[in-house]
Amino acid sequence: MIQRPWEAKPWYEYYPIFLTQKRIDEGVRFWQQYHEHIHAASQKFKVDPEVIVSILGVETFYGKMTGVYNVRDALYSLSFFYPPRADLFVRELGFFMDLTYKEGVDPTQAKGSYAGAMGYSQFISSSYLSYAVDFNKNGRRNLQEMEDAIGSIANYLHQHHWRYQEKVLHAAQIGAKQTDIKALLWAKEPIKRTLAEWKKYDVEPTKPTNATSSEKAILFQLDHQQHTEYWFGLHNFYVITRYNHSHLYAMAVHELGQRIKTKYDATLEKK
Repeated sequence: MIQRPWEAKPWYEYYPIFLTQKRIDEGVRFWQQYHEHIHAASQKFKVDPEVIVSILGVETFYGKMTGVYNVRDALYSLSFFYPPRADLFVRELGFFMDLTYKEGVDPTQAKGSYAGAMGYSQFISSSYLSYAVDFNKNGRRNLQEMEDAIGSIANYLHQHHWRYQEKVLHAAQIGAKQTDIKALLWAKEPIKRTLAEWKKYDVEPTKPTNATSSEKAILFQLDHQQHTEYWFGLHNFYVITRYNHSHLYAMAVHELGQRIKTKYDATLEKK
């Protein structure tokens, strides 16, 4: 699985995993159940609530799928038997042992993903130590408690400079003068080109926007079976990729969040 993660799939195979009616409906119910905590986290950290809900939906199906692997054993195995990313997992194993001491995590009982991600929010050990918060104020940061997971996701996005209620995407169009679009696609580097600079490459939004020419964006493509779409990922899109460095992941989080929000808002209007 670590050699071919879901994010290695083309978009037309990736999005049906997450953009399902069941995941949308469960997201609405989850939001209704935890609306006080989601609202509080949104306001405290200035992060849009739908992205908090959506990340929980993508990561663990709102807490239902948190992983069955012993975290210590998974990190140990990857540290010594997976050379391509051994340095990362050796560091994470060290952070995990630090975590067991500082947060009282039992290393024999801690369960998570095959890569050592833990809790409802699926934080790796370094993120747990850096961004987890005690949002329910019970004296302990515990990502197996939903209130802490909600607050911790909001804090993570806040610490990576989420901009509250700002746009995430613009659809992009490629002009006839641009003949080497592959060379311009995002390769996980920091966001740097402005929309004005993109226009010089004959790439611009498909529709007029209220965005300033100085707004920065990355360019990525989504492969469908019969066609390809191009998109500008704005600052907040790039922030989502700090959670998982994949444009497919960030797009799934954004789209799921928007669909959940539309249905959630509709339920409020009926009341």
